[in-house]
Amino acid sequence: MPDSPQHLHDVLVHLRRIIRATDLQSKRVVKACGLTIPQIMVLRSIEELGDVTVRKISDSVSLSQATVTTILNRLEDRKYVERVRGQKDKRIVNARLTSVGMEILKTTPPLLHEKFIDEFDSLEGWEQTQVLSSLQRIAMMMDAENIDAAPMLVINSPSTTVA
Repeated sequence: MPDSPQHLHDVLVHLRRIIRATDLQSKRVVKACGLTIPQIMVLRSIEELGDVTVRKISDSVSLSQATVTTILNRLEDRKYVERVRGQKDKRIVNARLTSVGMEILKTTPPLLHEKFIDEFDSLEGWEQTQVLSSLQRIAMMMDAENIDAAPMLVINSPSTTVA
């Protein structure tokens, strides 16, 4: 019976498992390379886009410009990125990976969502729509539809991500 207490229990257990998996992944990533997931996402974005403004990084990783600026400050302190003035317009400041930043990216483990993307891509179209619809409904039910989810999300699948 769909409205049984067991179904509710099972849904809550699976939600807790997803939250726990995300938390554990975050801790594993920090332990493996000393970077947070948002820091890795910013570094990968710079690697992919080249010399790039905070606004473009912000758009790429779906984080606010203020958050990206804070992350860049930390990455710059660790010598992973540097800021350089634009050649044509000196008012524009771009972020650029340093050689140290390029090396640290080689040590970053795959992120949890990369496996998910592969699995999701293998689903039939109707199954993808069903998953999306269910997750949208769950986010709404948890008053989470407006929460910034970007620290976990980069839409490129692993096969198309620049290494």
